[in-house]
Amino acid sequence: MQCRPGCGACCIAPSISSLAKPAGQNCRHLTADFRCTVFGRAERPACCAGLRPSADMCGETREQALAWLTELERATAG
Repeated sequence: MQCRPGCGACCIAPSISSLAKPAGQNCRHLTADFRCTVFGRAERPACCAGLRPSADMCGETREQALAWLTELERATAG
């Protein structure tokens, strides 16, 4: 599965500890059109590089992806 253009849900909903990014806030590497500026680069965090889009995670819309990832973040928050 390919990432949906204009989504960016995985760069917003979850926290990214290696970037000190809180859940629900845009990653500092996310552009206004929801593209990652470090995609494919060495400085991209391992947690991001290992994430693979899936039908469950991404749903049918950006809103569904945000909701699914937000719930996952809540369920796994320490």
